[in-house]
Amino acid sequence: MKKIMLPTLLALTLIACKENSKEVSSNLEYPETKKGEVVDTYFGTDVADPYRWLEDDRSKETEDWVKAQNKVTFDYLDKIPYRKDLEERLKELWNYEKVSAPFVRGDYTYFYKNDGLQNQSVLYRFKNDQDADEAEVFLDPNTFSKEGTTSLDALSFTEDGKLAAYTISEGGSDWRKLIVLDTETKEKVGDTLVDIKFSGVSWKGNEGFYYSSYDKPEGSELSEKTDQHKLYYHKLDTPQQEDEVVFGATDEEKHRYVSGYVTKDNNYLVVSASISTSGNKLFIKDLNKSESDFITIMATDESDTGILDNEGSKLYLVTNLDAPNIRVVTADISNPTPEHWEDFIPETENVLNVSTAGKYFFANYMIDATSSVKQYDRDAKLVREIELPGVGTASGFGAKKEETELYYSFANYITPGSIYKLDLESGDSELYYEPKIDFNSDNFESKQVFYTSKDGTKVPMIITYKKGIELDGTNPTILYGYGGFNISLTPSFSVANAVWMENGGVYAVANLRGGGEYGKEWHKAGTQLQKQNVFDDFIAAAEYLIDKGYTSSDYLAINGGSNGGLLVGATMTQRPDLMKVALPAVGVLDMLRYHTFTAGAGWAYDYGTAEDSEEMFEYLKGYSPVHNVKEGVSYPATMVTTGDHDDRVVPAHSFKFAAELQDKQVGDNPVLIRIEVDAGHGAGTPVSKTIKQKADEFAFALYNMGIEKL
Repeated sequence: MKKIMLPTLLALTLIACKENSKEVSSNLEYPETKKGEVVDTYFGTDVADPYRWLEDDRSKETEDWVKAQNKVTFDYLDKIPYRKDLEERLKELWNYEKVSAPFVRGDYTYFYKNDGLQNQSVLYRFKNDQDADEAEVFLDPNTFSKEGTTSLDALSFTEDGKLAAYTISEGGSDWRKLIVLDTETKEKVGDTLVDIKFSGVSWKGNEGFYYSSYDKPEGSELSEKTDQHKLYYHKLDTPQQEDEVVFGATDEEKHRYVSGYVTKDNNYLVVSASISTSGNKLFIKDLNKSESDFITIMATDESDTGILDNEGSKLYLVTNLDAPNIRVVTADISNPTPEHWEDFIPETENVLNVSTAGKYFFANYMIDATSSVKQYDRDAKLVREIELPGVGTASGFGAKKEETELYYSFANYITPGSIYKLDLESGDSELYYEPKIDFNSDNFESKQVFYTSKDGTKVPMIITYKKGIELDGTNPTILYGYGGFNISLTPSFSVANAVWMENGGVYAVANLRGGGEYGKEWHKAGTQLQKQNVFDDFIAAAEYLIDKGYTSSDYLAINGGSNGGLLVGATMTQRPDLMKVALPAVGVLDMLRYHTFTAGAGWAYDYGTAEDSEEMFEYLKGYSPVHNVKEGVSYPATMVTTGDHDDRVVPAHSFKFAAELQDKQVGDNPVLIRIEVDAGHGAGTPVSKTIKQKADEFAFALYNMGIEKL
């Protein structure tokens, strides 16, 4: 038996007692999910899709199914004795003030603050000649909607700070509305713009701004395919329907992602265009010449390239062309193509992320998924290496050219995010803000290990836990991963994970191939016909945790969201014996049809599509979670989570996967789906909803590991 002591304020003790742990799950009755007769044919192979009807997010039938599934799920969760106690502990630990780094715009200094349990952080400001304690509220997203489900997204000020444009998301949708304010009076300027998606906002003087969007779908805006992104220019005080399409108007060459921004000197418009989430074309236009055409910098999408800064016609570009770990190059706008580039900050063995502040460049290198920061001058000479507070993630090394100091944040898995102020000339750092949270980092430890994957590749993993745990195989453990889209998992602090760990749990994060931790080659090693490497890396991480005694299959939960939801789905269908609990969140789970929804076709660089070739079809079908649930198999206790407004990875993925599991599961392990209402892919989710979901995930995991209240 395994005892886990929760904080005394919970006033309960949990004890593993496997023989009694099926009391709830054995009585489950799932809603009936009808099967249709839809069959698709790929290269002569018929593939049944019995739950195709669940793709219709506007049908009454789907709505009724969602309600029925949620009733079963929440009835189950309601019977877990310590679920509410976990929620209360999460609330208590979450309830501390969180403040962002300040930033100056015009006559004001702005910062975000959350008092603790506010659903959305509030934007404050104070006059530059005042103190922060005189700050006033500038924008409070908590007033945007009654339930806190409308969030603030992009925010952009004019150079003089007199106007601000911001976008909002309603119910977690990727579709945005855009509002302009006079910053002095806080009064709205012009009409609200609508139907904006995957867009920043970049001002051209005080006259207007650039933004991006798709044509609004004629059918469901939550699921219909969107494949031609366009860059628009909006002139203030004119109707949105008169907005000029600046880039992307032709049908000859469609781009799924188009972005545009004005350089800091207001002289150039830079446009990036791509058909996938990796690789882009790059163009620049002189805004001082009204009839000037775009100048091509990158004519193909064989690299990820962008403009970091410019000094007149001299461009500083960041690129992974011929540099998988990224480098900075310079070129003149008169000859900006790659053959004219000159190295400024050359590629190294570590992945580079670079920013500008004052008259300096800050090179933030990722070394085994942790930060190392160097400061360079305008001649590319090393000024100093920034002394960081510890081993973890440092970010935010940016400031305007006229500024003499910057603010950066630092965190790791046991250190809540703090903010430091750095003097650009002296290099001196001082603590600017440290959160007051009821969590003692000294009681926990976080260590990095390297384990061997199936093909011999060394993969890093950071394991965090309370000091003094016994490596006897009985520690409840969450293994988290992502493994895709060149995204790196670097150390960060999470209140939810802190609650898990203070309850005796282990939290492990594996830096799988497909991510960006070791540059473009590491990313490519987990894409398309090499995607199985990602799942093998994750399986090997689980086996390492078991072999070293951190946990065992009876106490292991695997977790991941979005592409990480695919990771969980593929791993649990390939190795259902390996874990006790699976928590796939907002996952890409139907690999034969993912590209037919919203902007999903843009993920083809990582996945390939079933139409590419017979080989690609067979490969996708071979690991697609929806298509690999088999009759007669006992899958781990599973709680699928999604949001009804998720228009990035549409909830039909989760619906179909849950239906397949419920239909074919044998044994007593429950298969539930928890569908959050008025929530999307995750961004902007109210704190109240996040807390409830994490409490439900933890309660579900612990209960199915056999842990009960006495």
